[in-house]
Amino acid sequence: MQKIMVCIKRVVDYNVRVRVKPDGSGVMLDGVKMSVNPFDEIALEEALRIKERVGNVEIVAVSIGVADTQQQLRTALAMGADRAILVQTDAAIEPLTAAQAFLSLAKKENPDLIFLGKQAIDDDANQTGQMLAALWERPQATYASKLEITGSKATVTREVDAGLETIEIDLPAVVTADLRLNEPRYVKLPDIMKAKKKPLDVVSLDSLGIAAAALLKTVKTEPPAQRQKGIVVKDVAELVDLLKKKGLL
Repeated sequence: MQKIMVCIKRVVDYNVRVRVKPDGSGVMLDGVKMSVNPFDEIALEEALRIKERVGNVEIVAVSIGVADTQQQLRTALAMGADRAILVQTDAAIEPLTAAQAFLSLAKKENPDLIFLGKQAIDDDANQTGQMLAALWERPQATYASKLEITGSKATVTREVDAGLETIEIDLPAVVTADLRLNEPRYVKLPDIMKAKKKPLDVVSLDSLGIAAAALLKTVKTEPPAQRQKGIVVKDVAELVDLLKKKGLL
């Protein structure tokens, strides 16, 4: 194995309380802290662990988005990625467009493995990895909770509804990371300083010959309904009585 490509997405930080625009046209982003999508961070951590085990593996972090996405790519470089590529665009990127852009980069980079998070926490689409594998015509292993690489094959344990499923795939392949694959490392200040000197290339979506197609239309964005106020009960008997009145028992 010589090269791993890790696809990351810029999203609203998971610790931030998301607010909907007054007109319901989307989520407010002005002045909001943005971070690397948590599942993509797990994917990057796994790539770094593979490099630490195998040695002499180049890790390329790639992303698509506005110019400020360089901040998240610098975080990836601080974690340990060797270089980064930003496909810069101000257009809203849907899963198919993202997969097409990553495919274009994959054809140029020729990675042995492409990592993504299983989904992004902003839209929860869970489509890009699968689409990329189909377009690339390579095997895929989604929801990976464990990964072992032996030669030109990878053994992946997947989290499925019925439990755990173990599959073997040929490399090159696309793998999407689940929550329990690992715990990402903490980025230290010296690593952040070193990341500023690592190469970060910026290309346009147009230069890849890809147009940002709008196949999906957001009709309206609404915040979740407020939770009802809780009730304090004196004892178990009162609790059971209330549950019966609500038809829950």
